[in-house]
This record gives sequence, structure tokens and C-alpha cells, in this order.
Amino acid sequence: MKSATTPRNLTLCAAAMLLALVCLQCKSEPKKEIKVAVNKTILKAPEGFSVAEIGKELGAVRHLTIAKNGAIYANRSVVKDGAKGIVMLWDKDEDGVIDDQKEFADLPGTGMLVKGNYLYAATNSGVNRYAMNERHEIIDTDNPETIVEGLIDMGRDNAKPFAIDTEDNLYVTIGSWNDACRDQETNTGMIPCTILDSAGGIWKFKADKLNQTYADGSRYATGLKNTVGITWNFRTNSLFATDHGRGGLSNFYPEVFTKKQNDELPAETFYELKENDDAGWPSTYYDHQKNKRVLSPEYGGDGEKVSEEKFVDPIVAFPAHLGPNDVLFYSGDMFPEKYKNGAFIAFHNQSKELKKGFFVAFVPFKNGKPDGEWEIFLDNFAGMDLANPAEGAGLKHRPCGLAQGPDGALYIADDFGGSIFKVTY
Repeated sequence: MKSATTPRNLTLCAAAMLLALVCLQCKSEPKKEIKVAVNKTILKAPEGFSVAEIGKELGAVRHLTIAKNGAIYANRSVVKDGAKGIVMLWDKDEDGVIDDQKEFADLPGTGMLVKGNYLYAATNSGVNRYAMNERHEIIDTDNPETIVEGLIDMGRDNAKPFAIDTEDNLYVTIGSWNDACRDQETNTGMIPCTILDSAGGIWKFKADKLNQTYADGSRYATGLKNTVGITWNFRTNSLFATDHGRGGLSNFYPEVFTKKQNDELPAETFYELKENDDAGWPSTYYDHQKNKRVLSPEYGGDGEKVSEEKFVDPIVAFPAHLGPNDVLFYSGDMFPEKYKNGAFIAFHNQSKELKKGFFVAFVPFKNGKPDGEWEIFLDNFAGMDLANPAEGAGLKHRPCGLAQGPDGALYIADDFGGSIFKVTY
């Protein structure tokens, strides 16, 4: 006898099949990981970003770089109490905790970059390099090769940041120790400014040639007081740099400039530089409030006179005394799309005009040019309200160096508090 098929049986059968299908989908579709931003530091970041203090009490760590294996190398500007010039931090198992830390190199410096199979590291008078093996580890930390030596070091503004392009050209900043090429007796500008023969600009050498001196290089760009931030943009195939402006306007010329003008002028500047460019230092400075380049008082300026000579203008001008100490073009995929190919800048000081400072800024770029207003990306390194500081409040951190990790994370070195911060999204 054939069994009867009832509507109730059909309903139960369909329900069972539906349940089996749902269970199969649940098993085949992995659960999506829900990421939650974590920030246990004093720093303030945009929504969705996590911030971690991955290194502490490291001394005056200036610029830093990340090897392909994730190891962090940072250059120190001060070496004392038995410390070495370079510190290496490595989170080998990628659990967010540093499990290997080493130090090497006897001399202090600022510039630091992994390029190809080498770690390049600046001293205050040159650039050395360390060979790396196939695991991206330094082979011999005790015997670096000398790339450039004998660059002038007068003690002030003596850092030697650098960049390397696709053709192994090495671009080295040589800052001026004299704020405005000023004659100490007359307070007038030296004419010609002989400092420009060996400083106040960027020099070009070869990154793959040993034992070079000034004679082996060429002055790539001049008229730059101290470009501590310098990088090669591989998208535009050009050099970018951030320059520190001069100071002392009302200190030396109180009959011409007020204390307020001294606090707010001149601009800190961001340039795209071509070979033989002249950015106008020391005879001029850029006034971001007037959006023009004016004559320096040492050279007959009164805050209004415009130079008849033509100099390259900055692509962005920032308020005075912020101290732009590093620049990085973001090429990773971790951060939201708005940050792609834009520039992060580490500001090492504060602006009395803004009543802000000690932050990392972001400059949006489109088609290789700035596009839109710059903004503060990472704030509160100071750890206090700079507009209304509490009595006895002390500075906590000063951002100095920037680096991008293989995964797109952003790293910031702090040469005041001795910390290294990692920003992820």
C-alpha cells in the first residue's frame, strides 16, 4: 500500500530542508572579525584609530624606519650613560608586545631609512649603512660602511636627515647653525652668505658609493634653513621637504617688529623641490598671513618689502615655530581612502598663534598636489592644554619621526619622552 502524503508532512519536510540549508551556510561562512579601536595612551586620534605606546624610556629617538620583517630602528640624537646611537625593537610574534630590543652604533644622529638590503643611518656629520641578510636582519652592527663623511657640524641645527630615490641618489639636509646668516657685530646679513657654500640646503650624493665627501656631491637645492623633514615621493618621483623658519624678528629688530609678530612669523614651509631650486633663505622669509615672500630685516626688509628675486614658493605654509621635523607620504591600505598618498607631518614644537602644537598633521593630496586644508591627525603629545596650561604642568612627548610599517601602520618617535607610538585602523 502506498503511504499518503499529507500537507502536514510536506510542511515538516520543507522546514527540515530549510533548517539544514541555514546550518550549512552558517558552517561555510566564517564569522567576520569585529575590530574595536583601542587607545590607552594620552594621545587623541580620529574615530576608528587605535594607538599603542609600544616603546618607552628609549631616550631621544628622532627618525625611525621599519624593516620588512617588522623590526623598528630608531636613531638617537643624544648618546649618554652608556647608551648607543641606534635602538632596534622587534615584535617577532606580532602579538603587540616587543620581545627583542638591541642597541648599537656609537654616534648620535637623526636620519634613518631601510632601503633595499641596507639600513642607512645618519650621524651629525655623515651617513653610514649596515648590510642586511635575507631575513632582513643586520649582519654586522659593529662595522658599518661609510657613505658620506665630513659634512659640517657646528652643534646647532646639525641633524643630517636624508632621502633616497629610485636611482640610488642620496639627498642629505645640511642645516644652517646661523639663524639668518647674520653678522654678529652689525646684525646685518652677510653678502654673500658664505654659509650657503656648505649648508642651508640639500646636497645630493650616491647611496651606493662609499667614502664620499662634499667634493663627490652637488648642492641639489639651496636657500633652506633646516629641512629636518625630507622624503622622496615615489608616486610623483620628486623630493619633498619641510623647512624650519628663522626666528628673532623682534629680538634683533624691535623698532620694526612687535613681539606678536615675532611669535607668529615667519611660516614653517613645505616644499616640492627640483634640482637647483632656491627657497630664498636667508635674504627672505615666507609670510603665511600675507601669503607672500618678504625681505628679511638683515637684508633691508621691514615686514612689507617684497624681494625682487624669484624663489620657489612653498606648497603649504604653516604657522610659525611649529617645528616640522618629519614628513611621510602614506602609501598603505590600512587607513581609510582619504589618507592614501597624503602627507603626514610631525610637528615638534608649538604655535602661539594657534595655541596648539606637538601634533602630527595630515595634508590631503590629489594628483601629487595638496588638495584641501591640512588638519591635526594625532594630538595631545604635550599632555596638557597649551592654551591654558595648569600650574606645574610638564611636557610629556614631542613627535619627531614618522615611519610606515609593511602592514600600513603608522609609527611615531618621540625624542622628549622617549616613546614610540603605533597607530592602526
